[in-house]
Amino acid sequence: MGILDKFEQEVSSWAGVSVYPHRFGGREFRFGDAEVGHIHAGGILDIPFPHAVRDALLDEGLAEEHHWIPNSGWISCYIRSNDNFQHALWLTRLSYLRYALKNAADSRELFETESARLRLSARFRLLLEPFVRQAISESIHPLTA
Repeated sequence: MGILDKFEQEVSSWAGVSVYPHRFGGREFRFGDAEVGHIHAGGILDIPFPHAVRDALLDEGLAEEHHWIPNSGWISCYIRSNDNFQHALWLTRLSYLRYALKNAADSRELFETESARLRLSARFRLLLEPFVRQAISESIHPLTA
């Protein structure tokens, strides 16, 4: 099994992720209707992020500007070795996390678990915090007459 097939197999095993052909070739990973990222046959991985997350990734040398549209929220990463493979999974999981948080029954618990798993710095925790849904109060307030 090639490294790109292995990458697709890993990402498609995540809860809620489905895989489709990408319109420019390669494979696209979606969480519901949202694109988590896509990989081209040559090993170029493209991932959309909010601009603040994208900027932090670029500032810290964790990603490169998108190869076609550099001033967008997209980043690019190249998968050519096992080291690149692990980093590409990390970036894809970071993208996946923001969608998973919006749909989780307990987004706070998921955030804490995934933050530890991904070893997120304080900067990235702060950037992803807005995607954690606030718990809805289940208390019932009596109506006053």
